[in-house]
Amino acid sequence: MISRLFYRRRWLIWPILAGVLVLAMLFSLSLGQFPMTVQQVLSSIFQHIGITTDEAASLTPEQQAVLWNIRLPRTLTALFVGAGLAMAGAVMQAVFSNPLADPGILGVSSGASFGAVLAISTGLAQAGLYYMPAFACIGAMAAVAVTLALCMRHGRIQVMPLLLSGIVVGMLLAALTSAILMVSSNQQLHQYLFWTVGGLDYRRWEHVWLVAMPVLPAIIAILILARHLNILVLGDMEARALGMPVTRYRIGMLMLASVMTAASVCVSGNIGFVGLVMPHMMRLLVGADHRRLLPASAVAGAIFLILCDTVGRVIVPVMEIRAGIMTAIAGTPYFLYLLHGRNPR
Repeated sequence: MISRLFYRRRWLIWPILAGVLVLAMLFSLSLGQFPMTVQQVLSSIFQHIGITTDEAASLTPEQQAVLWNIRLPRTLTALFVGAGLAMAGAVMQAVFSNPLADPGILGVSSGASFGAVLAISTGLAQAGLYYMPAFACIGAMAAVAVTLALCMRHGRIQVMPLLLSGIVVGMLLAALTSAILMVSSNQQLHQYLFWTVGGLDYRRWEHVWLVAMPVLPAIIAILILARHLNILVLGDMEARALGMPVTRYRIGMLMLASVMTAASVCVSGNIGFVGLVMPHMMRLLVGADHRRLLPASAVAGAIFLILCDTVGRVIVPVMEIRAGIMTAIAGTPYFLYLLHGRNPR
């Protein structure tokens, strides 16, 4: 019913998504161990941009520190990570013509995990803030490069060999990661487990820039190429008949999606279901045209991750449920609905 309404009046989705995103961010900034009202949060933001507000709504210095040094960086990190993973998932599903494709299908997640465990096992993760994200990003991009090299034949890339190469590379890297963990200390095992679950706690402004600098340009580039992605979905023969260099665009799309995934994973750890479920949901609402689907998926992914992180932070007063766990809890029922509810056997 709802999907039919949006299908007839697709323009409605944009103000709704924008409004829900703003509400989700205010929800995230307001709730926590130091509760604040939405009026106080807005007052603080307006004051920082030079707009005079009611003094009665101002925050204490402690609340200001929590808002600007803890909650806002965490919320913005969730925004960029969620947008990057969801758009990467939409691109992967289009390139592979497979609704089960997710951002880690080329071995990105396994490569990032291998890079992270290398940084932890060598002690570099404790030496500085940027070492583990850097190793994770390098490992992710190296995995993609190896996957592409394995399936390249006569200057062309076929979808099925690419998919199988990604699975093989991911399995190899997972085995190497397990081998390193076998000789790691208990502290290193705990640190790796804490990272691989996926979460946004203790994120600072440095993490915001780490994820925003690669994700934003990649999002812009993919949006520019959205029309070409529509052509690529038609199939190789149809795309070549229209004069499109299929291999060049396929590699370009895969690399842009992999950059977004690598940047997101290296900052947040492995967070699942965002890139798998959100493109499905938006495809039901806005259709399969990637000029609408890609931006809608990005905004929906940001909303989904912000809400999951916020709920996980406040649902149990004495502890925090990490965002990777919350996305799995929230995403699994919807994915099962897609498998069984819409396609009954």
